[in-house]
Amino acid sequence: MADRDCVINYSRVLSTLYRCATVAAITASFSPLVGCEGKPAIVPVAGQVFIGGQPLAAGSIQFVHPSLRASGGSIGADGRFMLSCYKQGDGANVGVHKVKITAIEPINDRSQRWLAPKKYSDENTSGIEIEITEPVDDLKIELSWDGGQPYVERW
Repeated sequence: MADRDCVINYSRVLSTLYRCATVAAITASFSPLVGCEGKPAIVPVAGQVFIGGQPLAAGSIQFVHPSLRASGGSIGADGRFMLSCYKQGDGANVGVHKVKITAIEPINDRSQRWLAPKKYSDENTSGIEIEITEPVDDLKIELSWDGGQPYVERW
């Protein structure tokens, strides 16, 4: 009877190994979508904003995900930006984002100069949608005046 207890059922062992390998492969395929501690995956995102072929010299940019936390950053004098979501420079959630860019220069307490069309300051009217699938450090975003130019808004 002792010999019978030590017999290994290779078919059962291989079947179990196959199931484990399948589960591991499926889990690995979804791992880019989920980060540490169950948070969604966030990847570094940086780039440059242009208007009329020239770098946008100031402003802010925000990537708005439909169901996750938005990411944002400042636009430097050279048009460059780096997104932050939970901590400085961590990037944006993986997925499709609507983008809004606000570029204003205060003149006084009753007026400001728009350095880019006002439509870009709302993610629902900007017309910019960007899909983030992996880290990116050279994202180019081109804005257009569509025949307009910087203007002063007074209130």
